[in-house]
Amino acid sequence: MTTPAIAYPHETPPATATAMAVAPGVLWLRMPLPFALDHINLWLIEDGEAWTAVDTGIGIEPVKTAWQSVLAERRLARQIVTHFHPDHIGLAAWLQDQTGAPLWITQGEYLTGQMVKSQIGAYGVPAMCEFFRSHGLADARAQALLERGNAYGRGVPAIPPTFHPLWDGEDIAIGGRQWQVMVGHGHAPEHASLYCQESGVLISGDMLLPRISTNISVFAGVPDANPLAWFLDSIDRLRALPEDTLVLPSHGLPFRGLHARVDQLHAHHAARCDDLLIACAAPRTAAELIPVLFPREITDPHQTMFAMGEAIAHLNYLEQARRLERVTENGIIRYVKN
Repeated sequence: MTTPAIAYPHETPPATATAMAVAPGVLWLRMPLPFALDHINLWLIEDGEAWTAVDTGIGIEPVKTAWQSVLAERRLARQIVTHFHPDHIGLAAWLQDQTGAPLWITQGEYLTGQMVKSQIGAYGVPAMCEFFRSHGLADARAQALLERGNAYGRGVPAIPPTFHPLWDGEDIAIGGRQWQVMVGHGHAPEHASLYCQESGVLISGDMLLPRISTNISVFAGVPDANPLAWFLDSIDRLRALPEDTLVLPSHGLPFRGLHARVDQLHAHHAARCDDLLIACAAPRTAAELIPVLFPREITDPHQTMFAMGEAIAHLNYLEQARRLERVTENGIIRYVKN
């Protein structure tokens, strides 16, 4: 059986601060990011005489300026944030100050954002650096991460002091339509996607992207976590939705072909695991295995953080599947094929 192709109904994204209609009562905004991944998609859902925003953009001046243009024409009644990462929650407090729109987010995402911003315990940069050192990261690269400091706090200048919690499976009425909250795991603790059966639309956040696999990382606070297993289980839940669902992702273009994309992501991670198994014929650290997962050169601290977290996630997955064995010697963790 031939896997259905992924189709892109909108081949050109909107210009910054320009709203494009993509579904009944749903507008597409695209905001800049100061990274190699240079954009994030935000969504406005018509909500009576006002609008509900899904995600906010990162806390930098160009995004504030773009929002001011958008808000000059529309009133914001509520903001739903899919998860705690800076490009999603970064301007939530600023938007609330500007418009009065309250924050709706899952409890796990809200609390994680507060801990990372406040650098509490194992959610701080020093703990992350020590964790990565135990997985073989060289001192110089760990020091560069340490000197970069709390980059999260710079991208998220403030988090609203209160929030309305979202729960998996609940229905939210927005503009006369019901949107079901679908909580997924692996990319973030309790990532909320939104599905409208009536419109055939899934706002997938970072759980389902059309061309890249979302980052899946292990963090110092939960060193034995298995986020890759959680992620794969979560996207399998999305198979219950129709194949022709219009998927509105946080990065890339809106697309149809949900089931095909889930299949592609399973195949992608299976191939990465196969490569790691070959490389682990002899004991290897996560740091030594970064080139196996990322053929391009990883140099800057931002990319090092993602690469280390993702390498450990795949290694934990294989260890917990009993395909690799973990060996710790002199405080350094290595993995070897069983």
